[in-house]
Amino acid sequence: MSTSSAIQWHDTRLAAVRKWESACPYEDFIDDGAIEEALSTQANPDKAHTLAIVEKARDNARAGAMLSPEDVAVLANTQDRDCWEAIYDAANWIKRAVYGNRIVLFAPLYISSPCVNNCAYCGFRTSNDAVSKRTLTMDELDEELAALVGQGHKRLVLVYGEHPSSDHEFICETIARTYSVRRGYGEIRRANINAAPLFVDEYEAVRASGIGTYQVFQETYHHETYRKVHPQGTLKGEYRWRQFALHRALEAGIDDVALGVLFGLYDWRFELLAMLHHAVALEKAFDIGPHTMSYPRLEPALNTPLATRSPHVISDEDFKRAVAIIRLMCPYTGSILTARESPAVRREVMRDGGVSQMDAGSRIAVGGYAQMEHEHIPDRQQFILGDARSLDEFVYDLCRDGYLPSFCTAGYREGRTGANFMPLAKHATVNRFCIANGVLTFKEYLLDYASPETRAIGERVIHTYLEWIDANVPQLADKVRQNLEREGQNQRDLHF
Repeated sequence: MSTSSAIQWHDTRLAAVRKWESACPYEDFIDDGAIEEALSTQANPDKAHTLAIVEKARDNARAGAMLSPEDVAVLANTQDRDCWEAIYDAANWIKRAVYGNRIVLFAPLYISSPCVNNCAYCGFRTSNDAVSKRTLTMDELDEELAALVGQGHKRLVLVYGEHPSSDHEFICETIARTYSVRRGYGEIRRANINAAPLFVDEYEAVRASGIGTYQVFQETYHHETYRKVHPQGTLKGEYRWRQFALHRALEAGIDDVALGVLFGLYDWRFELLAMLHHAVALEKAFDIGPHTMSYPRLEPALNTPLATRSPHVISDEDFKRAVAIIRLMCPYTGSILTARESPAVRREVMRDGGVSQMDAGSRIAVGGYAQMEHEHIPDRQQFILGDARSLDEFVYDLCRDGYLPSFCTAGYREGRTGANFMPLAKHATVNRFCIANGVLTFKEYLLDYASPETRAIGERVIHTYLEWIDANVPQLADKVRQNLEREGQNQRDLHF
């Protein structure tokens, strides 16, 4: 916060936030003591009981139900190798049953990094002079979008700092700009948002701009830890304001909301149960659960020692366990594994954790896509990226492992969002659309952007999934093949 106008904006907004909190209509759904007690009570779970919960999770995949906090505590505490193999197998099975064996691809686009907050773990915190903060101009945004569209991306997450230069009006302006960029057949068809919590009227304006999902991560649900890493007197220091950010978004009519934590700030097992409580609270208030859950880990950032010194840094093994449990506890929710992780970790967690969405070809410096040759620009990044593979390299590797790379945005544009999406996901019927639309969007990528090597292996993948459609959704099979022929005749954006 370097300017008097930013300080004034912050102070005025903080007063309004605290006024909202004083009249908050919702009850705190996180009881730290109850969560700790559940974990303590289930500290030494019985193997037979654990395996019964795994089978319950499989049944839930088609019944639209979630596991209980006690169930999740059992899974998080188990140390039995056989149980973990069963958990990984179930996570993979549930993901295939609900969404099919495809991975939805997107890219993060950092539009602004100035921030009035001073979060201990963040390279963009206001006191960190080692990182240069900047906001893209509209011309610079066009350059970033052109680079992303030129790779073949169709879905983005637009990322903003909390600052007067990136308020809700600026977000609306950049969303409109995002949808306006065209390069040949290339375009962005879904813009999701990762930004600060808003008031209901601000959410309504952002909704009208045509967003997809609105993401707000609590970072940590543990009250004491939250206070330690988010200084009081800052906007992000207001726990309840952030806790009910997604409630206000749904009040404003935003269909899809996303929650998440930053693993490494507190005990990962606590955070799992807390995310479940958040999902239950959304269901209770709106009959709509989270569209996606994210679980990034603390990663090194310039002049940010907490990232490597936190006593709660999570190991690769426990990270994989946490991701798999997320799939079992909330089977209908999209699971996002980010490029913070190394390629090796991503491959293993994708296989055993039931992951459904991943970013690829990512750059996280503000202005980083216009300089794709630089994998890292530390003095402009929030953290250090773990996977800097190009989109084409990532797609090739997915094909090699038998996945269907998907650039699908059809659900959003066909109205399969919010209350219309949930029944399809909860009863494992959305995959009939996911695979068909995934095949069509992947074919677009192969025709317009893929390297010869990726095109060759990709065509074999499409053949495999056409056979899946023949066997599982025969009523769509002829139409899918007709649309593939139309794409070969230079038609685009064909979807169900």
